[in-house]
Amino acid sequence: MRRPRKWPRSRRSNKPGRTRRPRRPPPKRRSGATRSNGIIRSCSRRRRPRRVPRKPRIRPSSGRNRTGGDPMRERFHLRRDERGMSLVFVAVGFMAMLSATTLAIDVGMFMNSRSQAQNAADAGAHAGAVALVFNSFTDRTSTGPAVTSAISAALANQVGGQAVSVLPEDVTFPNDPTGQPTRVAVHVFRTAARTNPVPTLMGTFFGVQQVDIDAIATAEASAANAMTCVKPFMIPDRWQEKNKPPNTTFDKYSNKAVLRTDADVYRNADYPIDQYTGYTTGKDVGTQLTLRAGTGDNINPSFYFSWKMPGDVGGDFYRDNIANCNQSVIIRGKKIIQEPGDKSGPTIQGIQALIDKDPLAHWDTGCKCVKGSAFAVSPRVFPIPLYDPELYADDQANGRVAEFVIANFLGFFAEPPVGNSIPGRITQIVGLVDKDAGPAPVNSFARAIRLVQ
Repeated sequence: MRRPRKWPRSRRSNKPGRTRRPRRPPPKRRSGATRSNGIIRSCSRRRRPRRVPRKPRIRPSSGRNRTGGDPMRERFHLRRDERGMSLVFVAVGFMAMLSATTLAIDVGMFMNSRSQAQNAADAGAHAGAVALVFNSFTDRTSTGPAVTSAISAALANQVGGQAVSVLPEDVTFPNDPTGQPTRVAVHVFRTAARTNPVPTLMGTFFGVQQVDIDAIATAEASAANAMTCVKPFMIPDRWQEKNKPPNTTFDKYSNKAVLRTDADVYRNADYPIDQYTGYTTGKDVGTQLTLRAGTGDNINPSFYFSWKMPGDVGGDFYRDNIANCNQSVIIRGKKIIQEPGDKSGPTIQGIQALIDKDPLAHWDTGCKCVKGSAFAVSPRVFPIPLYDPELYADDQANGRVAEFVIANFLGFFAEPPVGNSIPGRITQIVGLVDKDAGPAPVNSFARAIRLVQ
């Protein structure tokens, strides 16, 4: 007997040896019938009539609803119904995006305008302090150099493309913590009261059309107690002549180291203003002073002694320190050592090299200032150490090695040398405040300009 044929395993079957069922032959087509998708349909089949939709029945309003007529169930259904929530989220998201855009644009613009206003106030305060030092420390009127310089500098700095508003009454002169009138305060405005507020960009959507911005800054022209770019020669601070007849030297002791009855008087910068005998900016700016090389041990007002600066030694180093700027910080009260030997030649050579750097600079007697310089501050303006003449005389009288102690600093504008002499003018000078140098004296000739607020 012949064994039945085994069909190959189906692709969809995992069982091996499964017999495939033979396909039935299609039925014969009858007359009057049609084939559609393998199904024989009779042409004489009656079609089902089209169903007409029923009209909705209108129910009377009796408080009943689709939830069965229970109002409590309807409210519960509405509370849990989430249809339309996407519109709520879209609206909330749009408002959040608009708020974030407002913060990103307007607040950023306001912060930038506030920073620009602070820069304008800082510039005005700094310019006012500079004018106190280099123009007039006492003229603080509305037309004085301090007020006009502060206003000009503040107006030169725009806020949001528009100038700030600053009036003479916006420039004030408060005292420092020690009670000294050394400060300049400048207040700048961009406000509606000054008719120049800062407009908003996106804030108009929230009803904010403009904002007010102002800034205040305070600069100080305080007393300095240290200097840089100091030249390697020194002169004595000024004293009050009491000798009879008067002479040009400081005389405190007689030949036998006995105190004279008509001894010259020196009061250093630590004394009150009305007792200080040294150089001041209020009295001495513009005074012509001629420096000469000192001889012997006599203390003369304009006779200079060379001193040993930090660094190298020798004539070349000495001359370079005059022609250039030695960045060493020299503090008030420092004891300095006299440089041995005659340094008049290197001194004149260094001064001439300094003048060659700015040959067109000259002294204007009208403003008592330097004009025609190619620099913001002419290199021909430099500080000279002033030594204490009384301490030097005390050491000489007691037989000790005489020491030079820096009592103050003097600003000097050098003019072309004449022989071995150095003519020039006393001028203002800007110094430093060194925290390690102790408190600055109230009568310091040099001033330190800095922003304090």
